[in-house]
Amino acid sequence: MNEFFTALAVTFFACLIGMALFLAFLRLIGLYAITEEGTARVYVLFGKVAGVLDRAGFHVLPIALGWKAFFVNWLGKCYVLDMRMDQEYLRSQPVNSEEGAPMGIGIWYEMYISDPVSYIFKNTDPIGSLRANVSNASVRCLSNMKLSSMMENRHEMSQTVRGEVSEKSAEWGYQLGSVYIRKVHFRDAGMIHQIEAKVVNRLRQVTSAILQDGANQVSIITSTAEREAAVAFAKAAGMRPYIVGSALNEIGQDKEIESALFEILETQKMVEGDAKISLIPENSGVLAELIASNEPAGTRPAK
Repeated sequence: MNEFFTALAVTFFACLIGMALFLAFLRLIGLYAITEEGTARVYVLFGKVAGVLDRAGFHVLPIALGWKAFFVNWLGKCYVLDMRMDQEYLRSQPVNSEEGAPMGIGIWYEMYISDPVSYIFKNTDPIGSLRANVSNASVRCLSNMKLSSMMENRHEMSQTVRGEVSEKSAEWGYQLGSVYIRKVHFRDAGMIHQIEAKVVNRLRQVTSAILQDGANQVSIITSTAEREAAVAFAKAAGMRPYIVGSALNEIGQDKEIESALFEILETQKMVEGDAKISLIPENSGVLAELIASNEPAGTRPAK
């Protein structure tokens, strides 16, 4: 049993390694090739394009390339291209508005390889050429626009740049996709500071106007309330003498009640006052003058 399992393990690893070596040998002699998803293979033999494999999957090279398949890996070259869509963003492309304001435009665009053969042989740097083409088209097409249009109509600007670039980029096998103007900004630092100062001053003016309007409304409400309160207090002050006079008139009709009331009021005033009172019995003779002589000024003896 040990010999069986040993032989099984040796056979398994030998087949595993041998199969990998065998498949590598088949690829080397040009019997088959595997094209991955999103890629393309361009085979060149003796300076000419032998074939293009742009569909993902397993390909039998003698069927796709003919007799050239057995020599392309030895005497030719295979280019593997990434066919997936790529993106790039160009920052602050310098343009001038119709009013002469120095502006910067940020452009985002997509690109992908549409013709692998043209991409390889018609331009040595299609990516850089497309970047320069987009930048030049932006400066050429978007300069001398009105500042208001440049700040608002980004969709139309994007379509203009794309229409200018697409025809030229297609010749290089590098197709331009979506183009979008993502940012429009001022490039002059002095102008930016001036705009910021104007915005700050305007905000201060608006804030001051709001505060002043609020203070005016508060003043109006306060003055109205004070006027109504003054009228109410004046009415109350005018009614008080009438009420007091009516009450005294009713009291004055009865002499005993009137006399008792005034005595009570007089006694209450004396009690509430700060005066010092000395009580002396009647017919005291000289005692009243002696007490009065010892009292401080402003006081008098009471009998």
